[in-house]
Amino acid sequence: MGLGDVISQQLVERRGLQAHKTGRTLTMVSLGCGFVGPVVGGWYKVLDRLIPGTTKVDALKKMLLDQGGFAPCFLGCFLSLVGTLNGLSAQDNWAKLQQDYPDALITNYYLWPAVQLANFYVVPLHYRLAVVQCVAVIWNSYLSWKAHRL
Repeated sequence: MGLGDVISQQLVERRGLQAHKTGRTLTMVSLGCGFVGPVVGGWYKVLDRLIPGTTKVDALKKMLLDQGGFAPCFLGCFLSLVGTLNGLSAQDNWAKLQQDYPDALITNYYLWPAVQLANFYVVPLHYRLAVVQCVAVIWNSYLSWKAHRL
C-alpha cells in the first residue's frame, strides 16, 4: 500500500520529493497493515473453506464469488475508510464515494478477475496474499490516486 502511494505521488501525480505527502503514505501503510492485509487474508481462508478444491471449476467459482461479492463490498469500505481518514465529513465522504466508486469498480474488473482466476487455480492458499500484493502495487497506485483526488 505504501509503495503504491509513493508510485502514485511520484509517477502519476508527479509531486516530486519536496511535495511528497508523507502522512498520506503512512496512512496507506497503516491501511495495508491494519485493514487490507487482515481482511483480504481472512477472506481467502473463508473462500477456501466455502469452495474447497483447486480444479478449474473451483477456481472459477472462487473468482466469481470474490469479484461478485467481496470486491464490490471491500472497495466501498476501502474508499470510505480513506475518506474518513482524510477528514472528510460524512456528507463529503458519501459524495466522493458516489463519484469514485463506479469507475474504481469497473477498473477493478479490468485487472482482478484474470489475476484471481490464475491465483485460485495455480497458487497454494498460503501464497495467495503475497501473489495478490505483487500485482496490487499497480492497483494500489491507482487506488491511492483515485482516493486522494479531490
